[in-house]
Amino acid sequence: MSSFLLSANRAALRMRWGTSINPVSAKPFRWYTTEIERKPLFDKILIANRGEIACRIMRTAKKLGIKTVAVFSDADRNALHVKMADEAYNIGPAASAESYLKVDKIIEVARKSGAQAIHPGYGFLSENAGFAERLAKENITFIGPPGSAMTSMGSKSESKFIMQAAKVPVVPGYHGENQDDAFLKAEAAKIGYPVLIKAVKGGGGKGMRIVETPEDFEIMLESSRREAMKSFSDDKVLVEKYLVTPRHVEVQVFADTLGNAVYLFERDCSVQRRHQKILEEAPAPGLSEELRRDLGEKAVAAAKAVNYVGAGTVEFIMDNTDQKFYFMEMNTRLQVEHPITEMITNTDLVQWQLEVAAGNRLPKLQHELKMDGWAFEARIYAENPSNDFLPDVGPLLHVQTPEASDTVRLETGFVQGDEISVHYDPMIAKLVVHGENRTAALRVLRKALSEYEVVGLNTNIEFLKTLAAHPAFIAGEVETGFIKKYETDMFKPAPPLDPATVAQASLSMVLRDLEASKEAAVAAQDGSSPFTLNSGLRLNQVSEQKLAFKLEDQDVQVGVEFNKDGTYNVRVQTPNKTTVFSKVMAKLAGESSVIAEIENRMYKTSVVQEGDQIHVFAEEGKVTLDVPQPKFLTVGKEEKAGSLRTPMPCKISQVMCKPGDKVVKGQALVILEAMKMEHIIKSPVDGIVSDVFFNVGEMVAENKSLIGFEEKEEEEKKA
Repeated sequence: MSSFLLSANRAALRMRWGTSINPVSAKPFRWYTTEIERKPLFDKILIANRGEIACRIMRTAKKLGIKTVAVFSDADRNALHVKMADEAYNIGPAASAESYLKVDKIIEVARKSGAQAIHPGYGFLSENAGFAERLAKENITFIGPPGSAMTSMGSKSESKFIMQAAKVPVVPGYHGENQDDAFLKAEAAKIGYPVLIKAVKGGGGKGMRIVETPEDFEIMLESSRREAMKSFSDDKVLVEKYLVTPRHVEVQVFADTLGNAVYLFERDCSVQRRHQKILEEAPAPGLSEELRRDLGEKAVAAAKAVNYVGAGTVEFIMDNTDQKFYFMEMNTRLQVEHPITEMITNTDLVQWQLEVAAGNRLPKLQHELKMDGWAFEARIYAENPSNDFLPDVGPLLHVQTPEASDTVRLETGFVQGDEISVHYDPMIAKLVVHGENRTAALRVLRKALSEYEVVGLNTNIEFLKTLAAHPAFIAGEVETGFIKKYETDMFKPAPPLDPATVAQASLSMVLRDLEASKEAAVAAQDGSSPFTLNSGLRLNQVSEQKLAFKLEDQDVQVGVEFNKDGTYNVRVQTPNKTTVFSKVMAKLAGESSVIAEIENRMYKTSVVQEGDQIHVFAEEGKVTLDVPQPKFLTVGKEEKAGSLRTPMPCKISQVMCKPGDKVVKGQALVILEAMKMEHIIKSPVDGIVSDVFFNVGEMVAENKSLIGFEEKEEEEKKA
């Protein structure tokens, strides 16, 4: 080793001497070597985050014998990350601006708890240069890059100039300081439509708008700025060329304080909705080794250009036609999708972060990193894919997950009984799988998704199952417009209702009713018991129980007959046919499962009742049957024609109409804010506004009327 390097790293290097016997001469000889002196890791760290990433960090810390400190808002008092931590402190109300983003409160907890370092996770303060610099002044280690690197890469404009200087290719566009509306529109015309407006300090799709025509530019620019200001307190934007058939390929990089920097190969994150990732894989399909190496080396060059330290992700946009790639941005933190990189490199990137933050060398250098197999990550979101993927909130009444193994890994911050709140991101969990190659990993993913069950709110699980089984995805033909391109395939009509599925739902209900009757009968034997029989079933009596369901507009009638030998005859009647299953054997198996032998086939099925709905996790997927309410309960609840309702709990951000206004179908009327995203609500009809029910700033529950429209007769009179 040169004397320069020895001098530069004097604090990290030491000489080790020893004596050995020469096997040829049998004489002892003296030898020495230089080795890096490994500094001790922290005794206690604070995790300034919540949910699955906080739990993920705690697992590694526990493995390394490091104590953990959690912080939580009022809404997260009973959250999983609070239970997992060695210590936990309340830092304020539910709103993140009053809790998880409060730097002073977090530093106060670090001082009080004796935490030596703070891990920010991702989101919240993870890319806040001011927070990192403040911690340095407070003599608390920030487990992340220096503030200067975050400042450089946090600005999409500045980062583009840095990349150009480092000879990293960038997308054509305007990234300057001039924010005049007319000037930006003129730059868009020079670039050529479609263009992409992006918040300069954006991320996660926030403040990002695709503009197809010049006529849409102003309204999209205004919307982008408004969302950027709410998310990042900065409404500056850039405008760049929008590639029609792009791929989103990103490279995981890591650097230490000793001058070492490596890439841990790439991930493909092309499959997105609402500009946010839902299914990622590593490595990226269809890349040559030469292209893979070029991507990695350019990513390392990007990191070195800003003297980067720690975990980072260099994101590229790649044209699917010619495989040319362009720098898009650098995320100066651990990514949501980091587990798939861990799976194919056999590493623990959180441990790497802790080693680097402590001043140690990277655990592996470039020549030591090898790829092993293939991995996928599916993000399980509380959202409704059939309603433009709008987020959902509510309780996790029933959760059943795939069993963890060497090839299946589940990252979550929620358990059954928890609630997905309107205040935070709607991601419930990440399902991560591994296989020896892409085909094998995809097979594991499909099986694991089929074992995932959630009741209590809408999720994207069924959509992910459809996506993972699509022939084009199986072939690796991914691009950011994949979902839109195959929209018809992604949202096919539900398959015909299987009578066996209805039979299992019916048997589950009947058996639970029978079980409840038995318990009530036992209780009724006690003269002081207030319980009495309230079921239509009677023990020791051959009888029939009738049930009714509704699937969309389809009425389903079921009759379950009790046979003396303990079996059941089940008659399922739909508008098109009647199916009878005879001598069915059935029994309950746990809180939510029923085992039934129907026509010589044994089924074990999860059946969960939630209010007036029955959820059946059948072979064809999740089937939800409505249990019709008696008519006297629904009188007066008819929907007013033409009314516009909230698709989710939200905050009113902007109202763009007033009573008496004439509006046209597709016109933007209200802008809502929910789950840290803006949602533009457009008029469903041509008409006249009769009512505006809420004001800007108000919190509104789901399914509340926002705008009312005048009836046609009233419109005609005014006309």
